[in-house]
Amino acid sequence: MLRFKIKEMIARKEFEEGRRITIAEVAEGAGIHRVTLSKMINRRGFSTSTEHIDGLCRHFGCKVEDLIEYVPDGQVKDAS
Repeated sequence: MLRFKIKEMIARKEFEEGRRITIAEVAEGAGIHRVTLSKMINRRGFSTSTEHIDGLCRHFGCKVEDLIEYVPDGQVKDAS
């Protein structure tokens, strides 16, 4: 499963800039609908387009590997 590290990227940007960053701000900066970004953050295994990944990398000034992590299926804990 791929896990998006968007929360971590937002926290890093907040620390660097010394201010609160909203999901709406990130969505606008990355050119992604806010609902889509919310699903990427909150839904395990959410499938998205490379355009969204490109937009987030551009917004955060990061590489794909900074934004996405591969987690083998056996290491994924159930949400129940």
